[in-house]
Amino acid sequence: MSEPRSGHQEMDRREFARLLGLGGSAAVLADPSTVLDDVATTRRRAQLRPTPPSPDEAFWEEVRRQFVLPDDLAFLNAANLCPAPTPVLDVLRDRTRQLDRDPSPATKTKLQDEREITRQRLAAFLRVTPEEIVLTRNTSEANNLVSSGLKLGPGDEVVIFSDNHPSNNIAWREKAARFGFTVRVVQQLNPHPGPDYYVDAFARAMTPNTRVVAFTHVTNSVGDRLPAKEICALAREQGALSLLDGAQSFGVFDVNLTDVRPDFYTGSAHKWPCGPKETGLLYVNRLAQDRIAPSVYSLYGGRVGVSRTLEAMGQRDEAAMIAFGEAVAFETRIGMDVIERRSLELTRALVDGLSRLDGVKVWTHPDQGRTGAVVSFRPGSLDARKLVTALYDKDRIVATVRGGEDRPGVRLSPHFYNLHAEVDRTLAAVKRYLASGI
Repeated sequence: MSEPRSGHQEMDRREFARLLGLGGSAAVLADPSTVLDDVATTRRRAQLRPTPPSPDEAFWEEVRRQFVLPDDLAFLNAANLCPAPTPVLDVLRDRTRQLDRDPSPATKTKLQDEREITRQRLAAFLRVTPEEIVLTRNTSEANNLVSSGLKLGPGDEVVIFSDNHPSNNIAWREKAARFGFTVRVVQQLNPHPGPDYYVDAFARAMTPNTRVVAFTHVTNSVGDRLPAKEICALAREQGALSLLDGAQSFGVFDVNLTDVRPDFYTGSAHKWPCGPKETGLLYVNRLAQDRIAPSVYSLYGGRVGVSRTLEAMGQRDEAAMIAFGEAVAFETRIGMDVIERRSLELTRALVDGLSRLDGVKVWTHPDQGRTGAVVSFRPGSLDARKLVTALYDKDRIVATVRGGEDRPGVRLSPHFYNLHAEVDRTLAAVKRYLASGI
């Protein structure tokens, strides 16, 4: 999904390389007084070698050793929560310790300087400018900054996708009831009917009264990928704003927002970017910044662009926001195009393997052009909750349950720290339970 880089918003590659050298784990090691004798320090991983032109399984085993996951734990739940690699843990611990050893204005200023480096890294990561990046706590907060910050009322319409995350759709419906605007819904189809279908469906849902189109890039339910660039273009043609929820694309796809051109894009650090908890981002296109007002008025905003107002939420965890930047740098060093290919490769192996098991219904589409790195399936007649519990308790495999009537079952979401051996072990365990019961 790599896309060409173009436009005035591009950051020079040499400048980005310079940013990668600032505030990273090397700075943590430079001051011995900041190193704690704890588990993370004693288990510190050797620095990861540069990504080879054709990464083999041995390279991905080296990547896996950058994480503190136990060797016997197959963690296949990236769509919900990801572990952070050791360099990110090091930065988080070090900057927290710095502040607690010397909670002075001088220390806070130094940490705020590094917070701006994170903003620059995120901008380069998404091919936009630092003036368009707001550091939030997660995707939900970022989505709500948009739905609360736009001026909408009677006569206005918002088009949403039925398979958006509930925190997105519930917010629009609740605010519609409060402020009087109308919500129109584009329904999902399973299996994924193809990008052209959704382009047409969103076009039919839009009217001259459409003010916002809010949709997810990749669904958290079964991993359906929507044609983001085309839907954002439709919104622009109608004079509407577009909100692209990137919770399941940010950190796993090589996303180029200069090419996709949403007005707003949101994401969380604790998922696919493998960053610290309670950090996230909101991208606000410079052309849309005069359309959104702050939901919170307080202190300690960012230093550039829209972050000066939308990020002013009072005291924040600077250490976590700095570690967010290290997570972005870690993935960048491996290469987002490489990470995307690896995650989709593991996803394809799961889809293919599950599809060959008698009685299993795979909800995720086999065409990788229509999916992200999320695999959902119904495990025959097995109770999904019991299966997920057994996988963890007996096989040390972490999955999650999809309850309810909408494509229920089990969800697996692999990422670049997973190995093919873990995929094989998961498929073998599911096959065994299908044959013998739980």
